[in-house]
Amino acid sequence: MQVRHWGRWLSAIVVLALVAWLVESAVRAHFIDFAVVRKYQFSSLILKGLQATIVLAVLAQMTGIVLGVVFAVMRLSKNPVMSAVSSFYIWFFRGTPVLVQLFFWYNGVPLVFHRLTIAIPFTHVTLYSTPMTTFMTAFMAAFLGLALNEGAYMAEIVRAGIISVDEGQVEAASALGMTSMLTLRRIVLPQAMRVIIPPTGNEFISMLKTTSLASAITYGELLRRAGDVYSTNFEVVPLLIVASIWYLVLTSVASIGQYYIERRFARGRMRSPAETALQRVMKVMQRSPRL
Repeated sequence: MQVRHWGRWLSAIVVLALVAWLVESAVRAHFIDFAVVRKYQFSSLILKGLQATIVLAVLAQMTGIVLGVVFAVMRLSKNPVMSAVSSFYIWFFRGTPVLVQLFFWYNGVPLVFHRLTIAIPFTHVTLYSTPMTTFMTAFMAAFLGLALNEGAYMAEIVRAGIISVDEGQVEAASALGMTSMLTLRRIVLPQAMRVIIPPTGNEFISMLKTTSLASAITYGELLRRAGDVYSTNFEVVPLLIVASIWYLVLTSVASIGQYYIERRFARGRMRSPAETALQRVMKVMQRSPRL
């Protein structure tokens, strides 16, 4: 005898009715002007901001991953100095807001350091020298702020992945004469990737949205470009919808990529990778009894 889940269907109907009411109310109140949204969705200025967002997010995330691996290894090192430096880096950048860090790089550093000079130590040979105001552009400040902040979070993610690998495999590699770096590269990191990949994907999705903070330091990313448009035509809500749609597109594409990367690194495991939201909905619809 099949049990009809009336409560499940009733709650679904209530939720759909509520969503329909909200959409209808927004349309009647002219809260969203879809004509303006369509007009600016693919405008050249918005697309330039979209490109800047992608470039900044990818570069900051890649740099953050590299920093995360380095500082995770330092954190696990038996050298107390290396471990202490890594712990301080993680503590500082995780404990201060990203927006504060962006303002620090963009406004604070040029005030303290008037010139950037790279020279060979203990000599008078200068390799590179430029005013700090020229070097610390809005892009450079946004890149440094986001990458260094992301490196702190990635360090903890990578550390969790490394310590998830059984210690016996490290001892076996050492018994075979493998060096510590070779063991890390050939034995530990490939297995740790199963633990590292899911939160790293989440971090990248978060990074795509966090780039919007760079608008505060005048970097021309997506939200900044949308702001430039609505500051002239005063269509604030439609332009924010335009930016939101592109953020949803970027995060959706990143989510799909994360799913397939997880499935690749999950090969050989008993458990299958997590289902996507669409797969879960389809499974519920198949299992639910018909009214």
